[in-house]
Amino acid sequence: MRRILVLGATSLIGRRLIAAPAPADAGFVALSRRPPREGPLETTWIVADLGDPHLARLLPPADAVLSLSPVWLLPQALPALLATGARRLVAVSSTSRVTKAQSTVAEERAVAARLAAGEEAVVAACSAADVAWTLLRPTLIYAEGEDRNISRLAGLIARFGVLPLAGRGEGLRQPVHAADLARAVLQALDAPAASNRTYALPGGETLSYRDMAVRIFEALGRPPRLLSLPPPLWRLGLALASPVLPGATAAMGARMSEDLTFDAGPATRDFGYAARPFEPVFDPAAPVRR
Repeated sequence: MRRILVLGATSLIGRRLIAAPAPADAGFVALSRRPPREGPLETTWIVADLGDPHLARLLPPADAVLSLSPVWLLPQALPALLATGARRLVAVSSTSRVTKAQSTVAEERAVAARLAAGEEAVVAACSAADVAWTLLRPTLIYAEGEDRNISRLAGLIARFGVLPLAGRGEGLRQPVHAADLARAVLQALDAPAASNRTYALPGGETLSYRDMAVRIFEALGRPPRLLSLPPPLWRLGLALASPVLPGATAAMGARMSEDLTFDAGPATRDFGYAARPFEPVFDPAAPVRR
């Protein structure tokens, strides 16, 4: 039976992957700094950090590695991971490598640079060791009530009942559910055509930022109340509201008018990737992220 080492097993994608049935001929070994109190009984958990200098001693032999941790954490761990004997590695990165590379915000450019460095390290190390690699770049990841993207917007809507937009919010988006990404990781793992390739993984529907926001209002049972502001006024409002909007930047407003879309065709062709349309469902009894 194959042993599949899963990194970032408690992440949005990781929790859903571990909860899914493993391939018929394989079992999961999950690595996390803080394993959950409860999890699938058939999954073996290892408490470890990718930066641990003794990581190689903690890892069992493995046939494949699935990395759901930030890809920039991989370079330091690659020697230990490849020492497990794994002949296959699938790593989740992000389309932010492309969309934030020319951002006006230094922190966002730094994120894009870290993603690029992580991807390049994976390709170089795996190529040198003759290990087949696949890089997956999701778009806007969400999982109702858990993520920092869609659920953060939902939290703002639930709190204030209105969502201000910079301009009309006509930029196109492709939100992708974490469960669809978990399935895609397993599909890519066993697809020969996916070896040594990089894929974009957009959601199953392309819609404007404005329409995306309307769907969130509807999912919360709220009437859509969108306030279109001239970008300069939106930036001023953001500056005033920054204490209650941690992590929000002016670049986010600028991107509301930009198309951030990617082609799912290669992933669909090579390993049957298919994502759901954007129809979020929020539990009325559960809090949403703010």
